[in-house]
Amino acid sequence: MNQLTSSTAFMRPAGADATPAIEMRNVTCRFVSPDGRLTLALRDFSMSVAKGEFVAIVGPTGCGKSTTLNMITGLLKPTVGEVRVMGDLVDGIDPRIGFVFQSDAVFPWRSVLHNIAAGPLFRGMEKDKAYALAEEWLRRVGLDKFGSHYPHQLSGGMRKRVALAQTFINSPQILLMDEPFSALDMQTRTLMQDELLQLWSSQGGCVVFVTHDLEEAIALADTVYVLTARPATLKSTYAIDLPRPRVMAEVRYEPAFIDISRKIWADLREEVHIN
Repeated sequence: MNQLTSSTAFMRPAGADATPAIEMRNVTCRFVSPDGRLTLALRDFSMSVAKGEFVAIVGPTGCGKSTTLNMITGLLKPTVGEVRVMGDLVDGIDPRIGFVFQSDAVFPWRSVLHNIAAGPLFRGMEKDKAYALAEEWLRRVGLDKFGSHYPHQLSGGMRKRVALAQTFINSPQILLMDEPFSALDMQTRTLMQDELLQLWSSQGGCVVFVTHDLEEAIALADTVYVLTARPATLKSTYAIDLPRPRVMAEVRYEPAFIDISRKIWADLREEVHIN
């Protein structure tokens, strides 16, 4: 297993609870495909995510990256092994988990403000408090002048800001992200990556971020997990030796970033060719 270690990579704060936020132990996942065939998506996979850690998962297309997220949420059960959240076995949907999808999970018939307030209202917060909190999050993501707009009136980057506000307003202890910025242009994507890092650093909690973009994974994460081609298993783990805070438009040009990128790509390229 390849590994880069660093004193500037993620470190659990002294005295913090040692129980991982997420732990996957020797997980294997099989499911029946639409054509009736038994598909082995993930094999003997283990991962531990500490509280406050930012983890990225990379691997070839179709290798099971999204499957790992679905098992953490409880939407999918492992065939073998176990998945734990905050020390407890996953059993159904956990309200401590937030999820940001590749597509925008917004209500098209609701205004931006109503979309952001929906989560707190659903969780039982008083209406006045929910909308006051939604107004605060509108300001935090730079959309305070667009509260009365509807999703179809916003750009892709603005809709993604709505999605982040929708998620962070619920103060998730765990944030799962499945290629959330892949549909954005490069400039907007860079801005959204910076926005994510700022929100994460201010809110705490841990992030598991699935992406096909190796540079995105390195620039964002404390730890990068590399999966093999399907049936996926863990090929290597890299602790990212880049200090925080990071500015996405600048960190990619640092010599340490380029060195790490070369090493991980050499590892990942073998699996892409296999796939």
